[in-house]
Amino acid sequence: MSELRETPLTPWHAENGGRMVDFAGYSMPVQYEGLMAEHRRVRETVGVFDVSHMGELYLRGTAARDCIDRLVTNNVGKLATGAVLYTAMCRENGTVIDDLLVYCMDEQEFLVVCNASNRERVVAWIQARLLEGVEFQDATDDTALFALQGPASADVLRKWSEAAAVLDSLDYYHVARVSFEGHSVLLSRTGYTGELGYELYAPADQAVALWKSLLEWGKEFSIAPAGLGARDTLRLEAGYALYGHELDDDTTPYEGGIGWVVKSKKASPFVGKDALVAQKQGGVPRQLVALRLPDRAIARAHAPVFHGEHAVGEVTSGTFSPTLEAPIALAKVAASAVESILTIEIRGRRVEAETVSLPFVPSRVKVS
Repeated sequence: MSELRETPLTPWHAENGGRMVDFAGYSMPVQYEGLMAEHRRVRETVGVFDVSHMGELYLRGTAARDCIDRLVTNNVGKLATGAVLYTAMCRENGTVIDDLLVYCMDEQEFLVVCNASNRERVVAWIQARLLEGVEFQDATDDTALFALQGPASADVLRKWSEAAAVLDSLDYYHVARVSFEGHSVLLSRTGYTGELGYELYAPADQAVALWKSLLEWGKEFSIAPAGLGARDTLRLEAGYALYGHELDDDTTPYEGGIGWVVKSKKASPFVGKDALVAQKQGGVPRQLVALRLPDRAIARAHAPVFHGEHAVGEVTSGTFSPTLEAPIALAKVAASAVESILTIEIRGRRVEAETVSLPFVPSRVKVS
């Protein structure tokens, strides 16, 4: 583990029961007391995740808005101050470099949050395409990022007077600045679990103090840290894409289930627009489908999917859903097979899968 990068909380995790693994080159906790317990706590009360491995990149200057708008598919041009946008960054051929969050801090400052596994290439892609006068900063190593998720997450934050003052006015996919012991912290409300939830971006040197405070404020709500294992099962129940699974170097937003982030009519031209327009007009060859499986037949990533005797695609993500108490999966299949009866090959045998609508578990992200 000594060669892996650490978040400001890595030593705390190791000392407090976190089972540490290599995740995107970082030493990260995959679980504490167990995936099932952590998953259910987030669904029922509240849990907190250390996701400080995510990348935080700033673009500043009068041309910052135009610069990032030309690099992503969604419409940054219409983003108001304090608003957050989910989007994709694509190559000229329309395939996804990464899926991102873009925060409009003010008219001349934008924060781009990217996946840890893609940070280096996202940084290189942006730097090679900076417009004149735009200042770029990679603030990842100076930033701690926590995700507070669950029905009681707002109740926890109300114990923190500075956060409580903005909670009622903090809409879904918006961000505000709050103070923690004299330091500026960004408090946003997006989420990756399907539950009400918040993110806290804090200076790295305040990470441990803020983390311990969250655990103290949340005691009466049975708060506990959760690992990346529960984060994955929660996001899959919610039907959210994960880079390296639903999205990758060979997949367009339309094929990966996030086609709604492609705004081909926005004012700014963007990298990949022509390819994406052509694919949409010509017919998307693959589509993402949601599947439920019988019994405990868990399909893992890359398991082949069949229509009759013909292979039509593969599973991108699969797990046992703690909430539904049933196996679930996402798969990319040929568009012609979407309405068909599908089977998945699991350990040498074919298992029939039921096509269902997303999300697998109803979302509560907008509960106030």
